[in-house]
Amino acid sequence: MENLNRVTKKLKFIAPNRAARDNAGRVSVRSRGGRHKRYYRVIDWKRDKRDVWATVVAIEYDPNRSTEIALLKYSDGEYRYILEPLNLKVGDKVISSTDAPIKPGCTLALQLIPLGVEIHNIEMIAGRGGQMARSAGTACVIIGKDKQYAHLKLPSGEIRKVSLTCLATIGQLGNVERKNEELGKAGRSRLRGRRPKVRGVAMHPDSHPHGGGEGRSGEGMHPKTPWGKTAHGLKTRKKQKPSDKLIIKRRK
Repeated sequence: MENLNRVTKKLKFIAPNRAARDNAGRVSVRSRGGRHKRYYRVIDWKRDKRDVWATVVAIEYDPNRSTEIALLKYSDGEYRYILEPLNLKVGDKVISSTDAPIKPGCTLALQLIPLGVEIHNIEMIAGRGGQMARSAGTACVIIGKDKQYAHLKLPSGEIRKVSLTCLATIGQLGNVERKNEELGKAGRSRLRGRRPKVRGVAMHPDSHPHGGGEGRSGEGMHPKTPWGKTAHGLKTRKKQKPSDKLIIKRRK
């Protein structure tokens, strides 16, 4: 058996920790920074190695995402990482092909996948790579098709049209119980790069719209960001967004 650390060396690199700073070094997202060093694993989002069978040689933890990842060894000797579907085990064989079987880990175009099948890592534009349903325990379901589009029910409840030529991978993603995980202590959150968050009402009035006042004064206004933008209830989606025509039913 080959040394997996050696063969996957090209698939990993140290993820830079920019601590939520922009290109000028200013904080662009508050309460981030100070995390543990991580290696980023290069994931095969496109599944563009077509008609070549691959064997699952390892299931690994990935610190950069909520689901676990599977290491594939193709019959020509190449190694790649994919997201790990539920019930995929070491020794299973998968393929990305037009005649791939309907089983977890195999990738096909939406036009070739039957109705009612759970899928993940779904392309929104053909050839771009998977963009939808990529976190632990998630899956979309094909509930209908027309001449151009498949109708997908997303985990949020939204029903959306996606081109039939887009690729998707069969199965629900694994690590389903992650939503029940408890960090247990503040230190685990710090190791993930999450710094403490300060309440607006505890701040100086110059620093936050909710700041100031004698004693424990309430907000006195609707929830706002430190820059005065309404935090709850304000719709932030662009009006007349091109993809609006592809949404059949909103999630709310």
